[in-house]
Amino acid sequence: MNRIRQLAYILGALTVSLLALGATPAFAENVPPPGGGDGPPLGPPHITTHVITTGGMPGWQITLIAAGAALFAAALAIAADRAWAARRHPAPSA
Repeated sequence: MNRIRQLAYILGALTVSLLALGATPAFAENVPPPGGGDGPPLGPPHITTHVITTGGMPGWQITLIAAGAALFAAALAIAADRAWAARRHPAPSA
């Protein structure tokens, strides 16, 4: 029973860390440079470029696939542990 509890703690910690890493970009913000933009600009004018991508996979799909793979691996590990426990022979009692 201790191994199952330890495995549950490890899987829980990994899940929480993955969720924390996935939520980190949501808190990113564009911070303006110090000075607040008072006075004339000090460099060349800001040129906006538009990047056009063809294909690729959005980040939310990658996150969803990774979460699904983690759940599948956890279910597979539990099934393998139960199968291994069922094959063990009990020790003879004295």
